[in-house]
Amino acid sequence: MSRHASPPTYATQPSIEDIILAQDKRGISALRPYLAPRYCEEAARFLLAHPGPTLIATGFYIARAHAPETDGPPGALALGSALASLGHAVAYVSDRYTVPLLTWLTANRAAVVDFPIMDTLASRQYASQVLAQWQPALLIAIERCGLTSQDTYLNMRGQDISRTTARLDDLFLQHPHTIGIGDGGNEIGMGNLASHIPHITSLPAQPAMTPTTHLVIASVANWGAYGILTALSLLLGKNLLPAVQDETARIRQAVDFGAVDGTTGTREFTVDGFSLEENAGVLERLHHLLAHADITPP
Repeated sequence: MSRHASPPTYATQPSIEDIILAQDKRGISALRPYLAPRYCEEAARFLLAHPGPTLIATGFYIARAHAPETDGPPGALALGSALASLGHAVAYVSDRYTVPLLTWLTANRAAVVDFPIMDTLASRQYASQVLAQWQPALLIAIERCGLTSQDTYLNMRGQDISRTTARLDDLFLQHPHTIGIGDGGNEIGMGNLASHIPHITSLPAQPAMTPTTHLVIASVANWGAYGILTALSLLLGKNLLPAVQDETARIRQAVDFGAVDGTTGTREFTVDGFSLEENAGVLERLHHLLAHADITPP
């Protein structure tokens, strides 16, 4: 299949969005009507249209557990690995709470930018320096808390976590080509749908206001990353998804390092309450979708 070929249609197959929004526990799928029907494909096409250095921001610190969560970094690394295989220079961005995890998961082989937790002005200046240094063609945020209209960071319980969250929003507010991936309404990118989110009772009354050029929603943010990779695979005719066993191992490694489930704050082999088997099941369904389109793993 050529680089810009249209993906096959699925008369009986579920769509990518059907798969990554399955088992929705938070009600995020209520936002689906406000996005393009194939929003993963739109994000993938946008990604292809902006080749070059890519910064991927992630990391959500769970204060009550004093640890980063298992959702976000695995998806970020899956995206980064795929983009690197396509020739993109990739760097990850987080703050002091998740940088050690990213460094460890990549065995210190990837560039990881440690964005300090600073005041508004200092953060804007630092963001400008990072953008000037890396000259990214594209920015991607996955499961990264976004600023509310009150200039605060709130977790899903409505608790203010501003003191433990670096203002990575400033990177996205200063760049024209961005993608946001989230599952709860309080992440970078949710500014695209900020007027709709408060009307869904299970989502935040004070959503994140930082917009991105494209928004991808999923029941788990990692699954949103897999959704983009599935769409990208269809466009390129090459399976870019991580192997199921490799992704399961990556989540295990994150927990072994100290990461916790973001919904429970517990150090266990789960992501947002989903077991390793449930996570693997979603990835298997996406691989099956590609196999049905005659795109097999290398």
